[in-house]
Amino acid sequence: MEVRDERLPEATFATCLENMPQPCVDLVVASGDGVLLTRRQNEPAKGEWFWPGSRLYKGERLDDAAHRVAEEELGLAPVEVERLGVSEHFWDTASVDGVDSRHTIPVVYWVEPVGDQSVTLDEQHDESRVVTEPPADANEYVVEYFERFDL
Repeated sequence: MEVRDERLPEATFATCLENMPQPCVDLVVASGDGVLLTRRQNEPAKGEWFWPGSRLYKGERLDDAAHRVAEEELGLAPVEVERLGVSEHFWDTASVDGVDSRHTIPVVYWVEPVGDQSVTLDEQHDESRVVTEPPADANEYVVEYFERFDL
């Protein structure tokens, strides 16, 4: 199946967000002695420390999405990936005007950069930091992953 990565018209995307969960991938990126968090610039969780991640494209395999997100959002390629599990997130906000909630189902990946690489953030993030435990100002799902996946 061909991968479909084009953006939907906003009205169509809004209808999708209002009526169905959205499959995603979240990345727990190994960095030194800790894991990488990024500060989001988009809803949901705008301005919060969170895991890098993105929606799944139609026709895209989960492992391929993890590699794509590592490269597009963090500038990391190549990487090794391992599936940790599946989560579910319920948000009281969305990135589309007029939509007041969002339900995402992220497949969570452990990601290890191959070789010596530096993180280069895309426009969705304005800062990154490496942590060994959930910081006080992190999103609740950061805390969840630390507990569930024994980070």
